[in-house]
Amino acid sequence: MQLEAKKYLYDIQQAVERIAEFTAGKRLEDYRGQAMLRAAVERQFEIIGEALVRLVRLEETLASRITHHRRIIAFRNILIHGYADVDDRLVWDVVETSLPVLRREVKALLNQS
Repeated sequence: MQLEAKKYLYDIQQAVERIAEFTAGKRLEDYRGQAMLRAAVERQFEIIGEALVRLVRLEETLASRITHHRRIIAFRNILIHGYADVDDRLVWDVVETSLPVLRREVKALLNQS
C-alpha cells in the first residue's frame, strides 16, 4: 500500500472517530435540534468522501475493499452540492448503520499495511 493511500485511510478513520465522538449518547432529535452538531457531522462525512475520491484515483482496488465506497462518495456530493436538500434522518441513519461498518473496514485495511 502506498504511503499516500495509507494517509487517506487514516483521514477516514479520524473522521469516523470524530463522528462517533460527536454523536455518542445522542438521538435523532438531538441531531436535528443542534445546528453545530449537524455541521460538525456533515463536515466529517465530507472529509470521508473526499478521502475516498482521492483513494479511488490512487488505488481503486484498495478503495473497492470498502463497502459501498461509491455510495459514500455520492453521499459526500449530496452534502456539498445538495446541501439545501439534506435529510437529517438519512444522515442519522448513516451514522447508526453504515459508520460502524466503515470503521471496521478501515481499521482492518490499516492493520494490514
